[in-house]
Amino acid sequence: MNIQSMGKINEIGGIGSLNSGSVVKENRNAAFETLFDAATNMIKETNQYTNEAEEAEMAFSLGLLDNTHDLQIAQQKANLALQYTIAVRNQVLDAYKEIMNLQF
Repeated sequence: MNIQSMGKINEIGGIGSLNSGSVVKENRNAAFETLFDAATNMIKETNQYTNEAEEAEMAFSLGLLDNTHDLQIAQQKANLALQYTIAVRNQVLDAYKEIMNLQF
């Protein structure tokens, strides 16, 4: 019977490890980093859609773009992205307020 393989299973699960607190902390840091990166990417996408809509408006006003459908599509993309970003921000703020109101 190979006992070494059992030791590796315990290390993976954090059962036999003395540094299980650091593993949990690393997992929390990784989870926060993933969430933060997703929020940053969402803000960048919203900014990109807004810039594209502004460019389409300028092109339309200068006569470079004669298709109003493209202009409306760019404006709707920017509007929906902004509404979604604001909705996510509001939910995060509500969750933060609820966490701050918890009593231990």
